[in-house]
Amino acid sequence: MTEVQVVIVDDEPMVCGFLRTILSTADGIDIAAEAHDGAAGVDAVVRERPDLVLMDLRMPGMDGLTAIERITDLRDPPVIVVLTTFDADEYVLRALRAGATGFLVKSTPPEDLIGLVRAAAEGHTVLSAVATRRLLAASGERVTARLISRVSSGPIFGWVWPHLGRVDACCWNEF
Repeated sequence: MTEVQVVIVDDEPMVCGFLRTILSTADGIDIAAEAHDGAAGVDAVVRERPDLVLMDLRMPGMDGLTAIERITDLRDPPVIVVLTTFDADEYVLRALRAGATGFLVKSTPPEDLIGLVRAAAEGHTVLSAVATRRLLAASGERVTARLISRVSSGPIFGWVWPHLGRVDACCWNEF
């Protein structure tokens, strides 16, 4: 298994510590750096060249959305997954438009976070259930029908459909 290098960007040191503790228990995941605002997060990405960034959105100084835009403008940017408590429609859509490839809420169970980080590092989009609902509501019926068709018949997520309601997050590599 290839080692996934992760940078954590969150203004709360306790959150960074918690994430470091959880992710460090997993084989193949290494925390390359922590940063406590968006500007420091961009600097850490330039310095460490991680595979993945876990990015909070609301931070003092440079916010997460601005940091995402700056990071995605870099040559060969890492995967960026938002990890935040703010799940309002505008945050989900703005983060994904800015270049994030995933959106998770901080209530994601720790035991699920490791698998979701690995899935994102492998190129899959990871979305919390609330982010998925918000995207589907914003996208309209046509996209909803197409996604349900793919999820219910796809080789990776055929198991999601019968368990819909019990799924905390999902991922896919094409939409």
